[in-house]
Amino acid sequence: MFLETIRHKVARIAVRNGWRTIGAALLISLVFGYGLFRVEARTIFSDLFPRTHPFVQAYIDHPNFGNPLTVTIMVKRTDGQDIYSAETMAKINAISRDIDLVPGVDHDQIVSIATAKARYTTLTAEGIYSNPIMDDTPPTTRTELAEIRRRVSESPFARTFLVSADGAAALINATFIERLVDYGTVFDQVQALVTKHSDAQHEIHVAGWPTLTGWVYHFGGDTAMIFAVTLGLMFLCLLLVMRNTAGVVTPVIVSAISAVWGFGFVGWIGHPVEPLLMVVPLLLIARSFSHSVQATERYYELLRECGDKRKAAEMSLAVMVAPGTLGIFTDACGLLLVGLAPIPAMERFAMFTGFWALMLVPTSVILTPVLLSLLPTPKNLDKLVGSSKDAGIVHRLLETALGQLARLSTGRMARLSAIVFALVAVVALALMTKIQVGNPVEGSNLLREDSAFNTAVRDINAHFPGVMSLEVIFEGKEGRIVRQADTLIAMRALQRCLERQPHPPTATLSFADYAPEANRLFNGGNPKWMPLDRDDAAVSAAANALMMGTSPKAFLHVADFEQKNATVSLWYRNNKQATVDAALADARQCIATVGPEHDTFRIRLASGSIALQQSINDTVDTYQWYILAGLNLVIGIGCSLAYRSVAAALVLLVPVNLANAMLTAYMVLMGMGLDVNSLPILAIGIGVGIDYGIYMVSRICEEFKDAKHMGDAITAALLTCGKAILFTALLMTIGILPWYVLSELKFLSDMGLLLIVVMTINMILALLLVPLLIYLFRPRFVSAEHHALSESLDDTMVPGSATASSSL
Repeated sequence: MFLETIRHKVARIAVRNGWRTIGAALLISLVFGYGLFRVEARTIFSDLFPRTHPFVQAYIDHPNFGNPLTVTIMVKRTDGQDIYSAETMAKINAISRDIDLVPGVDHDQIVSIATAKARYTTLTAEGIYSNPIMDDTPPTTRTELAEIRRRVSESPFARTFLVSADGAAALINATFIERLVDYGTVFDQVQALVTKHSDAQHEIHVAGWPTLTGWVYHFGGDTAMIFAVTLGLMFLCLLLVMRNTAGVVTPVIVSAISAVWGFGFVGWIGHPVEPLLMVVPLLLIARSFSHSVQATERYYELLRECGDKRKAAEMSLAVMVAPGTLGIFTDACGLLLVGLAPIPAMERFAMFTGFWALMLVPTSVILTPVLLSLLPTPKNLDKLVGSSKDAGIVHRLLETALGQLARLSTGRMARLSAIVFALVAVVALALMTKIQVGNPVEGSNLLREDSAFNTAVRDINAHFPGVMSLEVIFEGKEGRIVRQADTLIAMRALQRCLERQPHPPTATLSFADYAPEANRLFNGGNPKWMPLDRDDAAVSAAANALMMGTSPKAFLHVADFEQKNATVSLWYRNNKQATVDAALADARQCIATVGPEHDTFRIRLASGSIALQQSINDTVDTYQWYILAGLNLVIGIGCSLAYRSVAAALVLLVPVNLANAMLTAYMVLMGMGLDVNSLPILAIGIGVGIDYGIYMVSRICEEFKDAKHMGDAITAALLTCGKAILFTALLMTIGILPWYVLSELKFLSDMGLLLIVVMTINMILALLLVPLLIYLFRPRFVSAEHHALSESLDDTMVPGSATASSSL
């Protein structure tokens, strides 16, 4: 009774003070509007990873080893010649110099055969010399080019990692500093290099995380256009169906206000918005439309009966505020619980979108009837909510479809429908178990298979050991471990073990690979001196020979500057999840064989691109169940309290969990993997999907009070509330469809399609399975008089309300 009193007071105050309510909303909008100028769509690399994962901790402790913030550029001959020509050498040299001018680059971490870090070592009568492969100027004569070929052949590192085995391609690697990098600037300047140096004889391919992020930024520039198309289609759909000022203007205004509050909030708190998740704000705008249309449809029904705008607005607000608020509560839960995953970008996303979802209560639920009461009375009420003979063609089509659904969920067809749903559930659950967590493609699933980035990744992987590495860290406890025999022996043992596995890496590299050659040269060049003595003195002498004439910075890819920590780098042909799983399993086995703990160092798994990719997948695999359980728990408790019935919560949760299983099964059939980007869609699908069920259950409860017959109550609810559900689902589908059609980002295209599938599945289950469950089990809460969402129109005629003096 207390809640009912509160609802009626809110309805009276909001509607009777309509202009003041609108003024307060506009004033709040001005405050939030200031935050719009501070909204920033930006990727923060370190915030994309779970900070508590051991792989991420290894990366934080040793960022130089296999740093993913590396741009890899491949210069490839396309005319059958090799790179040892004056023209190609000039290109390699120019790109190596020009990439050094890009803001945010680590000048000590640019590697190609044209930089000083690529060296060859030679022994002469005068001594041992370690020189850069290419001199200050690129070679031009045949003799100079032949000399470069010879130097490359004498540099194991260069001939493996910088020049392809067939001599047709060369790599330039440039690592960037996270706090200084601007992905948009890096992308633009690197693409300018690609354009400048590509010609009929040369292809330039670019890969690496900064490049991938740059492509996301580049294609993300279409977001504003897609938003405009989306909103335009939704507006046109409203116009065609409503055909009146109030029905069209009201959803647009409340959705605009909610968007200002949502984006303004994130601007005020200063959190950047992840560009890849921009499809979710569009979903929230569509949800605002949906809740507003539900309230508008109810307002029209009441207005046609009582003929008074203010009375209809008060009654519709009093009736709809409870189911509307509960539905928005489930929306917000789905979004906020995404923040359970310990990934900073997800936590910010959850805060931003969760707040926006909660703001739909004062906007879509409360402002909608207030605005409707102030706008002109529609002249086409009979066509919108009248009898079938008066309704327009769209509404007649909707009613025909809903009438068929009513037959399937009641009467003799109910049991057959139940059998069909049981079979669907069995198939969906069987397929659901086969969902792959992680990346299913070579390259990135964010972009299309034929994109320039994925093409570059495939081509680089075909010519070189691979774009991505797995770093096994040798973490020193004391001393300069790369000058200790035990360290180099363990490194070689680990490398040999991994190379003997069923799925060996394409290449391995460690400090132990450099030391034998240095030892040979230090001892007169005789090959018999390549094997190192198993004592620290021999190893230290080899290290001294290796470092002679160069800086320790030249070996930062295998040992840090103090030589206290080192790494064994492993390259693999691709980063598909099966490859990643096999690589990590082999690494764990070989580390156990070599032993993780030694006197002066420990072996730590792992860092590098592959390890960071797996850290996300581990988190997604674990937290998807936490999020799913949390959603079921919170929504179950909320619905049980609202309806004062556990059965009501079960009636609502069964369809949305089935919808989640069906969506996951769809992803399996379409070859989609579950990752950090698709996880929020699954969570949102549950929170959003239950909205339809709440509206349907509440309307069935209301209709049962008058009909006293379950089948008639379900039919009446489907022909009224069901029509609004069907229309809003179609509206949201039309709104999201442009993302699938227009977005060049495969991820946004896929997520747009997934959201359409989510909305469609949840709509069908709300219109068919929810009524079916109620019809078959006939739960007692449907006929109860005391729960918060069972209010009928008669209950709105309370003393002191505007409707108390008037009878319908």
